[in-house]
Amino acid sequence: MTAQSLNVRTALLLTLPPLLWASNAVAGRMLVGIVPPVMINAARWILALMVLLPLGWQAIGTPAARAQVLARWKPLALLGLTGVGAYNALQYVALTTSTPLNVTLITASSPVCMMIVGALFYGQRPTGRGLLGAALSLLGVALVLARGELASLAGIQFVPGDLLMLLAMLSWAFYSWMLAKPPASMAGDQRPAWDWWGFMLIQTLFGLGWAGGAALLEAALVPTQVHWSLATALTLVYIALGPSILAYLCWGRGVAAVGPSTAGFFINLTPLFAALLQALLLGVPPQPYHALAFALIVAGIVVSSRR
Repeated sequence: MTAQSLNVRTALLLTLPPLLWASNAVAGRMLVGIVPPVMINAARWILALMVLLPLGWQAIGTPAARAQVLARWKPLALLGLTGVGAYNALQYVALTTSTPLNVTLITASSPVCMMIVGALFYGQRPTGRGLLGAALSLLGVALVLARGELASLAGIQFVPGDLLMLLAMLSWAFYSWMLAKPPASMAGDQRPAWDWWGFMLIQTLFGLGWAGGAALLEAALVPTQVHWSLATALTLVYIALGPSILAYLCWGRGVAAVGPSTAGFFINLTPLFAALLQALLLGVPPQPYHALAFALIVAGIVVSSRR
């Protein structure tokens, strides 16, 4: 794929997912001790499936359509594993020992993961602009973590959940590259006439196979009682509609427009949004370092996306 230059519409498409994913991290942390983490992921995608079924039914509604899906089950199973199964489950497990800000901060590794996966598996060598953009964005994220005092970074401690989140970002990098560089059976004239809703429905169906199996394994190995309430149900509905369906819609279209390497820089906005959401919930106004961090992250995006 040859990445195009950013325009305002694509920038907005790629900015909304980090905002929704930041709120997802806060919501996931709120559900710790209420719903088991892997079960959160399965419940999230079951609810999303209920919305996607009527919208994308044409992709599986006939024997011929289902035959097209089954003929491509291997790449679709990998998309379901990396984008729906592993990434989200690892994030919710990470939130049991880590904080939303730490979890979203680790998403700053996204540009690096995208570059590594692209170089090793897709023959895409990182450019000088890409490396400079990564450095600027990482500096902006470091400012958020250090609350404006970079010297305090040396005192930050990471926990097992942080390492799980690194694995989650690696999974997301593979997912994004598979969207941008699909196999021959999923590209060009050989790709079935799936619209976005149908394609997302298919990904969700395959992903639920992984997510459901993992949730059953979690229930068998770590039996935990679920504490249901109206707030819990509404939180899961929000996660299904916002961070799942809407965020994936915007991300998929954004990646298709500019490529995974450039799109990966937008994920660096996630910890900034997480810090602002936490500040809003605590009644603490944004600090000057938030504005500086935002400027650095945006500068990284602009530098990396210029031709």
